[in-house]
Amino acid sequence: MIYITIIISSIFVNNIVLSQIIGICPFMGVSKKIDTAVGMGGAVTFVLVLSTVVTFLVQKYALDPFGIGYLQTIVFILIIASLVQLVEIVLKKVAPPLYQALGVYLPLISTNCAVLGIAIMTIQKGYTLLEGAVYAFSIALGFAFALVLFAGIREQLDLVSIPKGMKGIPIALITASILAMAFMGFAGIV
Repeated sequence: MIYITIIISSIFVNNIVLSQIIGICPFMGVSKKIDTAVGMGGAVTFVLVLSTVVTFLVQKYALDPFGIGYLQTIVFILIIASLVQLVEIVLKKVAPPLYQALGVYLPLISTNCAVLGIAIMTIQKGYTLLEGAVYAFSIALGFAFALVLFAGIREQLDLVSIPKGMKGIPIALITASILAMAFMGFAGIV
């Protein structure tokens, strides 16, 4: 039952982008086309889950036993940056068009505050390894869901007539805020 609660809560109620306002840079930057949003969602999911598992193990078996918890942030950033490099290498070989479409936002996953934030929150919430992995996967699914949904809306906005002063970022911010308000309706579920 706890896993279902974690999943529903992480995807809908406490969506990392729309409720906690974490990870806005890729949310705004890569949400112009659905296919790019799906690719970024997949890359963030892979990095988020793997980094959460690795950082959990490093925290439990290296940082805590040796009493060097003060190095947590720097160690976690190094782990995340390494995993992002792995994703970048794999995408460059396996899916060059997606690699090109993600552009500068792919290396920016390493500075995405959502990835570091979830790794730290997993430790702070006292989750076990499995609960932490489920939490990270659910958060990543919520991020990808919001990103793809927002990209779909932005694609539709490109088809309608919008006043010149509202085109681009202004209408995107207004749309994101309305989407965030819609997600507030899930607050009573969990």
